Amino acid sequence: MRIFAVALLAAAIGAGVTATAPPAAAQGGVEVGVAPDCPYGYYDVAPYTCAPPGYYGPEWFSGGVFIGAGPWFHGPEHFHGYVDNRFHPEHGYKGPMPRVGERAEEGKRVDANRFHGNEMRDGHGHVVKK
Repeated sequence: MRIFAVALLAAAIGAGVTATAPPAAAQGGVEVGVAPDCPYGYYDVAPYTCAPPGYYGPEWFSGGVFIGAGPWFHGPEHFHGYVDNRFHPEHGYKGPMPRVGERAEEGKRVDANRFHGNEMRDGHGHVVKK
C-alpha cells in the first residue's frame, strides 16, 4: 500500500510540475501581421512600403496577384525574380509611390514586353547572383 501511495504522490507532483512549466522557446514565433495591401506589390525589406509599378517583373504575379515578399513571400522555394531597383528608394527613387489599399490601374501593370529588370531577388530580401 505504501508503494502505491508513493507512486500516486510522485504522479501528482509530476503532473503539477508539467502543468505549470513555462512553454519551450521552440513554441514561440515571430508575429509579423498581415501583408501590406499594395496595388503593385511592396518592397521585400522593412518597413515594407508599397512599391511603384515597374519595380517588380511579371514573374512576381500569379493571375495578377502579387506572390508576396519578405515575411509574406509565398512563391516557390527556389524562386528568383527580376526587379528594377531604379524604382527603390535605397537606389535613389523619389517618384510617386502608391498607398496601402489603392487599387492597381490596368495600364500601369508591367508585362514581359515592357519590363526592364536589372537585379534578381529571391523574395526574402536577398539579391541573387545571375
